[in-house]
Amino acid sequence: MKNLKNIPQFKTDEEEAEFWDTHDTTDYIDWSKAQKVVFTNLKPSTQSISLRLPTSLLYNIKSLANQKDVPYQSLMKVYLSEKVREELPVSK
Repeated sequence: MKNLKNIPQFKTDEEEAEFWDTHDTTDYIDWSKAQKVVFTNLKPSTQSISLRLPTSLLYNIKSLANQKDVPYQSLMKVYLSEKVREELPVSK
């Protein structure tokens, strides 16, 4: 069994992020003992972006959203999410 180092105390999230950017977690954590956790009520953080679309594409998206009785931005998120899931390798 490997002797694990103590994880230092951090004053800020930025300080902790800098630490983990330059250190290997296996020196501090025995990942063989890790357990899978599901956070059922956790909402993913979101970020606003500015996106330029051709007018005709936006019109078509809004028309589809109207037919489905959903907000057009929600429909765009669903479509983007589905396509990204198709393109990315399956993670386990």
